[in-house]
Formats: sequence, C-alpha cells, structure tokens
Amino acid sequence: MKSTMKRILLSLLAVAALSACAPTRNTNGMYLSQDDVAKVPAAATRADVLQALGTPTTTAVFDDNIWYYVGQKTEKKAFFDAKVTDRQVYEVKFDEAGVMTSLKEVTEEGIDVPIARRKTPTSGHDLTVAQQLLGNLGRFNKAGDGLKGNPAGM
Repeated sequence: MKSTMKRILLSLLAVAALSACAPTRNTNGMYLSQDDVAKVPAAATRADVLQALGTPTTTAVFDDNIWYYVGQKTEKKAFFDAKVTDRQVYEVKFDEAGVMTSLKEVTEEGIDVPIARRKTPTSGHDLTVAQQLLGNLGRFNKAGDGLKGNPAGM
C-alpha cells in the first residue's frame, strides 16, 4: 500500500515539475493576421483602415500620413527573460486627401534607419571624482546670514 502511494506521489510530483517548464507565450501590440489585412479595401480611407485594423501602434515622426502597426510574439521559459519569437510591422501610407496609397509588411531588410555614430553633446562640466567630492568645501554661510528669523536653519 505504501509503495503504490509513493509511486502516485512521485508521478504527480514529476508531472507538476514538467508542467512548470512549459513556456509562457504572449502577443504584444497589433499582431495582424492575413485575414485582417485582406479586410482593407484597395482605396480605403483613414476611417476604413481604422475600422478594419484598429488604432495604429504609432505614426511616423514627421509625417502623420504614415501609420505603423507593430506586433510581436514572445516566449518566456521559467525565470529567464522573454525572447521575441516573431515580429511584424505593417506600414500604411495615405495621400494628402486621406486615401490609402499603400499597405505593406515591412521586413528587416526594408527598414532604413540611418545610424549616427556621433555622441550627443551635453552641457555642463566634466568633473573628476575629486572635484565632485571636494566641490562644496568652502561654500558655507558666512556669519549665519541665512539663519535670520529661522533658528532651526530651515
């Protein structure tokens, strides 16, 4: 009797341990299916695109006539960081009248982001550690000028 109870308990423990290793999958953003994209008519207006695809994830920085729908699928195993398993970006362009001119999936090869290797200048001084530690030495209130009317110094 004890032997069968031990076997059952060990089996349940093994099943619980193996199920804990199952990855957690998430979908973030606007991950569109081919059916979603097919719902958009050829000469769609902004309202038609909004109705078919929903609100865009973002718009182009300098051009409100370009919308982006960004979605990604992630997988997380145990306590490790989540890894992106699939990512998609759809770009929708409109003309000045608000009529769609193109709807396409942007692949990694299609992303044209110029990378600048320059450093952004910042204002201020480059202080050494000693200058930072000793910078306030000698900067104190002479004769308690700041303490008038406030004996606690606040």
